[in-house]
Amino acid sequence: MKNAFLKLLILILFLQCTGQKKITNDNFTNRPKLVIGIVIDQMRYDYLIRFYDKYSDAGFKKLINNGFNCENVHFNYVPTHTAVGHASIYTGTTPDNHGIIGNYWFDKVTNKSIYCVDDINFKAVGSNNGGKSPSKLQVTTLSDQLHLAQNNKGKAIGISLKDRASILPVGHTANAAYWFKGKNEGKFITSSYYMDKLPKWVINFNNSNIVSNYLKKPWKTLYNSNTYTESIEDNNDYEKPLKGSDKVTFPYDLPTIFKTNKDYGLIRSTPFGNSLLVDFAKATIIGENLGKGIVTDFLSVSFSSTDYIGHTFGVDSKEIEDTYLRLDQDLANFIKFLDGQIGKHKYTLFLTADHGALSSYTYLESLKIPSRYFDNNAFKEYANKLTLKYFKTSSLIKNISNFQIFFDKKALNHLNLTSNEVAEKLVDDLINFKGIARCVTAKTLQTTNFTQGILHYVQNGYNQKLSGDIILIPQPNTVTYHSKGSEHSTGFSYDTHVPLIFYGYGVKQGNSKKYIPITDIAPTISSLLKIEFPNGNTGKIIEELFN
Repeated sequence: MKNAFLKLLILILFLQCTGQKKITNDNFTNRPKLVIGIVIDQMRYDYLIRFYDKYSDAGFKKLINNGFNCENVHFNYVPTHTAVGHASIYTGTTPDNHGIIGNYWFDKVTNKSIYCVDDINFKAVGSNNGGKSPSKLQVTTLSDQLHLAQNNKGKAIGISLKDRASILPVGHTANAAYWFKGKNEGKFITSSYYMDKLPKWVINFNNSNIVSNYLKKPWKTLYNSNTYTESIEDNNDYEKPLKGSDKVTFPYDLPTIFKTNKDYGLIRSTPFGNSLLVDFAKATIIGENLGKGIVTDFLSVSFSSTDYIGHTFGVDSKEIEDTYLRLDQDLANFIKFLDGQIGKHKYTLFLTADHGALSSYTYLESLKIPSRYFDNNAFKEYANKLTLKYFKTSSLIKNISNFQIFFDKKALNHLNLTSNEVAEKLVDDLINFKGIARCVTAKTLQTTNFTQGILHYVQNGYNQKLSGDIILIPQPNTVTYHSKGSEHSTGFSYDTHVPLIFYGYGVKQGNSKKYIPITDIAPTISSLLKIEFPNGNTGKIIEELFN
């Protein structure tokens, strides 16, 4: 009897142990082997529609037709800049929480402009460039939470041509972030925040002459330029030439331009910068053995050439059309590689953008669409005259940048004034300056809850510790520094409306037309991975993706 009872007890304990082991294994096996976040810098949503008929079946069309396409996705804050976009996508929250309020911003403590990922505590690895880190990012990212959920197992790596676009997506616990150093170097580098020396596979990639090979051929249109009917005439007055060239029409003699300037950074302003990044993404996956373990790895890939080309040639140019048709081929190439290297249905991919862009305001003017140039210097003079008028001094304003006014606190104290007292006096007059639609004080944003419209976006982008004393809201189609090419930064639809497509493991085929804020990406992927949301998350799960 005792023996029978003992055998039964052993059997129960065995079943409990094996059952627990199965649950643990299921937690790992019921996740994709690799998550790839693709962000395309300055990609408007309408690029999916405008160029759809010319896309191949294996690139954008494959993602749209076999994945889940969200058609009404918007950034829900201002300013719409690269660093802010990447931070918001991967943290699931807005600048009021995550603390990245621009690419650069005026720092009220040091009284100088600071860059979003500069960090003097670290140094560049692979270059003499300055050190970088994600230290200014105040919350966790999607990949940080994945590391926590897996007891720091698995790898998280960010890659881009831009440092901020590789560092911010993978957050604080990343294994690595790599970005491209142009000028005389033409190679991918990193920071001592992550490692003391470059891995051998990165060194081998840098020594492969791949950048030089891309710059040895001219940039011609992929197809006959006469078929690019979705774009305006190639020869127009709304584009800037490539650096080192005086041309704004195809073809572009890249070998001659490169020989003249000796700047590998030229590749950033061509579609071949996207091809280079795909090459590096493949090398990263192979070199780091991503997607081959029992846990989930994470790779963020941010395409930057689209932004450089957009700023130079503009939203409506044939250069932009050719860039996206070539990017379509690069994506097809990458998806095919993922299917072979990781395995179909073993990875999850999402594709979005960090902001949109505005057409050249001079082009809009030619069409009689209201648009204007905002003269920063004239505005500073106007604002200082107002302080002189009301407070008998022109020294109250310390800085004006990113459509924000920062007061000089010492000057305020000397005159026994408060920042709110001065701000309230100025806003009614500042709004009369050409190009300004609204002005709002910091105090108003701190004490009033705006739930919709442009002021809601402004409030989401306002960080009490970091932002200015007065926030300026420009009128639609107002630009600050580009008379030609494209620009972005506002909360209007041309800057906020971006693509979002989910594809692969755990994703159903379909589409959604409902409004989705960009902050919903991080909690949605977190739900798919069965992990905790980033700690500052304010987004919601896109339930349609799973139902």
